[in-house]
Amino acid sequence: MPNLTLSRSVGICYTLQHTAIHCNMLQHAATHCNMLQHTVVNAKPHILKICRYLLHTATHCNTLQHSAIHCNILQYTAIHCNTLQHTATYCNTLQQTATHCNTLHRTAAHCNTLQHAATCCNTLQHAATSCTNLHHTAAHCNTLQHTATCFTMLQHTATRCNML
Repeated sequence: MPNLTLSRSVGICYTLQHTAIHCNMLQHAATHCNMLQHTVVNAKPHILKICRYLLHTATHCNTLQHSAIHCNILQYTAIHCNTLQHTATYCNTLQQTATHCNTLHRTAAHCNTLQHAATCCNTLQHAATSCTNLHHTAAHCNTLQHTATCFTMLQHTATRCNML
């Protein structure tokens, strides 16, 4: 909608500018007519009427010329506004991208933490497996030690029996 208004304003501005150029020519003619009016004492009524009409038209043209200048200022302001609007849109896009980037950064940090925890978990699991194996080995060793003790006692008993 703002572009339609700007387009319409630009069209009006061009029309006013064209009118202002035409007005400058009429103003020049009116000035020339004024000089003739003051110069010619016995000017004919229809020449005076034309001169008055040209003066009135020149005054009207001054107003139109002022409007054209004001229109140019408004046109410049509208272009500046469109530029600011474009910049704001671009800024919003960058802001959304930055927010998304921050989210990805937090996710990556969380992922690194989970990865580290998984590595620690694997290390602990390996240690637990080794511990279980050592426990079985220790239990087997205790059994063998008990068996050796029994064997030693039996051997000692057998040696005594042989002596008797």
